[in-house]
Amino acid sequence: MKLELEQADIQSIVQALTAEVVKALKPLVNSKGEGDIVFTVKTLAKSLEVSEKWIYERVQFKEIPYFKLGGNVRFSKKDIDRWIETQKTPAVNPLSRPLKAIK
Repeated sequence: MKLELEQADIQSIVQALTAEVVKALKPLVNSKGEGDIVFTVKTLAKSLEVSEKWIYERVQFKEIPYFKLGGNVRFSKKDIDRWIETQKTPAVNPLSRPLKAIK
């Protein structure tokens, strides 16, 4: 038995298959990942090993990324991770610059 498919049949099969693949992958893509974690002031302070007062000061001076949810301050892990990267001080190799003579 030989199966012959016309171009229109192949396209409809591909479209149906594509729709099923998208349907199957959608829950995996939309599921919460590591970057979707939301911290409270208390959990962020514990995670960063700083005081809650320090966190509130950073919020007051708008030094740390935050958002308000129902009037409460919250922090996205993804935003905090990016913020931490901007806070790093590059290491300086003391031999990379010329030595100064002391008189």
